[in-house]
Amino acid sequence: MFKLCINPSNKKGHINPELQGHFSEHLGRGIYEGLFVGENSDIKNENGMRSDVLEALKEIKVPVLRWPGGCFADEYHWKDGIGPKEGRKKMINTHWGGVVEDNSFGTHEFFELCKQLGCKTYVNGNVGSGTVQEMQEWVEYMTFEGVSPMADLRKSHGREEAWDVDFFGVGNENWGCGGNMPPEYYAGLYRRYQTYVRDYRPGKHINKVACGANADDYSWTEGVMSTCFKAPANVHGFMDGISLHYYTVPQNWEHKGSATDFDEKEWYQTLSKTLFMETLIKNHQAVMDRYDKEKKVGIIVDEWGTWYDVEPGTNPGFLYQQNTVRDALVAGINLNVFNKHCDRVIMANIAQMINVLQSVILTDKDKMVKTPTYHVFNMYKHHQDAELLESFIETKEIGLVDEYKVPNLTESVSLGKDGKVHATVTNLSASESYEIGLSLTDTEIKSIKGEIVGGEIHLHNTFEDPEKVTVKAFDDIKATGKSEAVLTIPASSVLHLEIEI
Repeated sequence: MFKLCINPSNKKGHINPELQGHFSEHLGRGIYEGLFVGENSDIKNENGMRSDVLEALKEIKVPVLRWPGGCFADEYHWKDGIGPKEGRKKMINTHWGGVVEDNSFGTHEFFELCKQLGCKTYVNGNVGSGTVQEMQEWVEYMTFEGVSPMADLRKSHGREEAWDVDFFGVGNENWGCGGNMPPEYYAGLYRRYQTYVRDYRPGKHINKVACGANADDYSWTEGVMSTCFKAPANVHGFMDGISLHYYTVPQNWEHKGSATDFDEKEWYQTLSKTLFMETLIKNHQAVMDRYDKEKKVGIIVDEWGTWYDVEPGTNPGFLYQQNTVRDALVAGINLNVFNKHCDRVIMANIAQMINVLQSVILTDKDKMVKTPTYHVFNMYKHHQDAELLESFIETKEIGLVDEYKVPNLTESVSLGKDGKVHATVTNLSASESYEIGLSLTDTEIKSIKGEIVGGEIHLHNTFEDPEKVTVKAFDDIKATGKSEAVLTIPASSVLHLEIEI
């Protein structure tokens, strides 16, 4: 038996809802066909936004959405996406599939989408091919309420009120597709560009996000922090967050591996690489702590998730992949890690929301399917805006080869706004279930119930069989004392326990 110990009286930090954020880029069928079908589509929509997809996303309480990229952000010129649609410029999406981007989804459409979702906004600006003036004018267009050229331009396009921009990314992957810059050069540009990301309205602060590292490039974090972080100026000054990008690639970047055709060795290889996220957060935090002991700057993991070879027969630039129980485990592991590091990680955005990489939803014309990853988010939503509780779970190493050994279990626990304790546990074993003894320190358990996602490791939902993997009630729980219970978590599963105290 493995022990899961929870101390409800020891609160370790606050779990921002934004840890369960999302990302949607102008890439493949992520926005067009996925989120946006246009007002004249035969598919039911509200102001062009696809109704069935939006209803599903509202169920998981999407807290924040990042847009327009990604690599696309540093070649996106925002004025091409405003005004009458018939007059908007067309361009070739050079990063993603070489298809025509008609800019029918632009600034106004993004804010309409976020309004319907009821979520915060995270806009990514163009440093790679854009100018300071272009970025300044976009911020003015979106957020200034007075008389100015950009505010007047917005009003001429039918929007009288300014919008709220909650987060603004100053460039994206500027170490790569955003300009191939060294860290000190980017950091100098960041200091300049962020100056013009102004708070035009009292009480409406735009959280400024600097481009952070690619995976374990700690020298990038060092270069940006040493150049940009000045403690006195950083009270709503130079930066509020720094990004981190890390994808779980089972094999390698040339041959990533199939989303559905894999063996147990690759199962453990994938989960082992996913767990590297915790090492990354700890090591980047150590660099940041040398400059920012008070943790004024948060880590924003605004691109994470699995990246496989595309589905056979699909455009290789569209990054369309299936989503199995393996992805459910990847999601549960990452979300547990983010929760446990909520003192420094203030936001995370899975890549991507619809039809791209580790999607929560897949669509095909008028059909829609919720993926196993979607169902994990639906269970974990109880952690949003909750208090992280002290917890510990006993584990053992499992796996088929030493290089990719993993702990058999991971967990995170919070005290929700509903006054209940919410524990999420992942079983990383492909074949073995485990008995867990649950105990709460000096706290009586009034009631406990569970829900679970999992099954055979290759299981996935299709348009023909959309309910093969879904959330199911979990009742294999037995009270053994006032503060204790025993349960058995099945192999390859993600479990949510709701404990009334």
